[in-house]
Amino acid sequence: MPDRSGRSLRADARANEDKLLAAAALAFARDGAAATLKQIAKDAGVGIATLYRRFPTREQLVDATYRYETARLAARTSHLLGELPADLALRAWMSQVLDYLAAKHGMADTLKTLLQSDEQLSSETREQLTGAIEEFHRAGTAQGMIREDVPSSDILMALAGVTLVAGAAHQRPQAERLLDLLMDGLTRADGWRRDTERSAP
Repeated sequence: MPDRSGRSLRADARANEDKLLAAAALAFARDGAAATLKQIAKDAGVGIATLYRRFPTREQLVDATYRYETARLAARTSHLLGELPADLALRAWMSQVLDYLAAKHGMADTLKTLLQSDEQLSSETREQLTGAIEEFHRAGTAQGMIREDVPSSDILMALAGVTLVAGAAHQRPQAERLLDLLMDGLTRADGWRRDTERSAP
């Protein structure tokens, strides 16, 4: 399997990279800009030399972590739709978006520079997240649970609005309430099943 530069990686190297990126996402969400490369390597269970071989600079690690987390979030759609009705699957995914943004906020300073210098990265992120929402939307309309007249791009913008006004960690309860309100607007007149267990499997 090729790495992000197109080079082939051995299975053990790929496993180490995935561990580093998962650890980096958690560290950035937990510690923000104070997250250190040494601690990330320790959390991943690898040596600091391994981290530097894969990601010689902090900027490269942030770039790879952002891409990794975006792809992982987008890939959750099939799993959630296989476990839950479409409305509950979409709501569970929205909560995972909040977790994703916690890591993104922790990388904010470096990530802002990367996104400004790489318009394609920003465009790819929107496409991946819009595509994920489209999967939920198609399933939800087919199941008669989600309104057909709301474009997937509007759902993404509404979700972005929630994270904009209540994206900080201490605002998480408010953000969850706002997501419930968003779901009220997305579902049919009889409402979505908010009383049903909504936790992701």
